[in-house]
Amino acid sequence: MKRTFTASALLFGAAIALVLPAAAQERDPAYAAARSAGQIGEMPDGYLGVVGAPTKDLVALVNKINIQRKAVYTQKSAASGSTVEEMAFTTGCNLILKTVPGEKYRDPAGNWQTRTAAAPARDPRCI
Repeated sequence: MKRTFTASALLFGAAIALVLPAAAQERDPAYAAARSAGQIGEMPDGYLGVVGAPTKDLVALVNKINIQRKAVYTQKSAASGSTVEEMAFTTGCNLILKTVPGEKYRDPAGNWQTRTAAAPARDPRCI
């Protein structure tokens, strides 16, 4: 099933992508450390995932941040007339694009990749 996304969802998703990573890093040094160590990465669905063997601390960190993200997606989707899933997906596209070399992200095939200087492999529905 091919999905289309509203212009509002795309704009809100881009705005959220600009705020989420920076705000989370400033609030939680464990997030920044795990991200730079390649222990966590961005996923196309707009949420974080644990790369490799999950530890109790990593799972707790990822769950905490994903709960915060879902709350933002829920709020913004209601304001934009899109669904939570559309908002999360659009934001995921932008968060993957904003990764920097050395950071992890999940490609459209579901494999973890390490960002290089090249553009990351993203879902073809990403704009």
